[in-house]
Amino acid sequence: MSSYESLGPTSYDDSMSDSPSYEHEQTPASSRAEKISRGAHKLLCSREFVKALIFGQCLSVLLCGTGVFSGLLQEQGVNIPTAQSFLMYCVLCLVFTTKLAFQSGEGNLVSVLKSSRGWKYFLIGLIDVEANFLVVKAYGYTSVTSVQVLDCFSIATVMLLSRIFLRTQYRFLHYCGVGTALLGLAGMVGADVITGKNGDGGGSNVALGDVLVILGAALYGISNVAQEFVVKSYNKSEFLGMLGMFSTLVAGIQVIVLERQELSKVDFTSYKIVLPWLGFVLFLVAIYLCMAYVIQQTSATITNISLLSADFYALIVGIFIFGYSFHVLYLISFVVVILGVAIYNFRPTEQAVSVNNEVELLK
Repeated sequence: MSSYESLGPTSYDDSMSDSPSYEHEQTPASSRAEKISRGAHKLLCSREFVKALIFGQCLSVLLCGTGVFSGLLQEQGVNIPTAQSFLMYCVLCLVFTTKLAFQSGEGNLVSVLKSSRGWKYFLIGLIDVEANFLVVKAYGYTSVTSVQVLDCFSIATVMLLSRIFLRTQYRFLHYCGVGTALLGLAGMVGADVITGKNGDGGGSNVALGDVLVILGAALYGISNVAQEFVVKSYNKSEFLGMLGMFSTLVAGIQVIVLERQELSKVDFTSYKIVLPWLGFVLFLVAIYLCMAYVIQQTSATITNISLLSADFYALIVGIFIFGYSFHVLYLISFVVVILGVAIYNFRPTEQAVSVNNEVELLK
């Protein structure tokens, strides 16, 4: 018989119940704090969060690279967004569309084109081309600040469409994460204003520019949600192959119709134009390849939130290339964006994405 049993059930139980227990009184508050601490530690050490953080920041660095090369091209008087993206689509078509063409089985190029998914891929290609075109074009009409702020409309679009079509279940914590990340972006925009980075005036037609940004951001959101469905239900190669084929066609026609005169004036013998153009294309190809993988591993929402930190990397590079000024608010804002990503990832979303599910975007 143990020492506790020798005391008898009545004497032990009564003594414990009659005398107030300090540990018992502290249970609600201490357990709540302990749960939060354990949850935060588990989140920061989890493979899912680390992957989402690293992949998202890699995409931000690549996006920063395209912005830097685009800025170098604009310094040389080159501002033809569709023509710049056209080569990227050609690379995707050459690699992934060719792969689909020689692939056997139901997932080959001919089978996909014959299916009901074919014309829907055409719409995705059209949307992607116009999203790139509208946002870049907006810089000629409105301020950089407006583009930075209104471009966040893509996050709202992604969350809305994910909720409707992918049946993603968002919790209060997810909205807090998005709000925190947007607060970080607001800090970066404020730092731009303080340092005079956006002191380029309001633009020639602010209203038109703002509308172009909102439309472009909405199209980005549609493209990202469609991409999430495809890469999770089918595969990355199919999406990139079909996007490359149809976007090459759409972009090629648009270059001929809208940008042929500007393109004819470009001096392709100048290395100051050729090298930034090639760099822009390579970084853009890398973005599309990485984004397909990142969205497959995480979600379109997390990807768009993570991209908010791209402005910080653009600042770091711009300090050396364009002579930007640094302000401590940039660093604080960057940390707040990362905090927003962490809060969003604190609790995983529930999502119904299946090729056999009744929610089918492309089938």
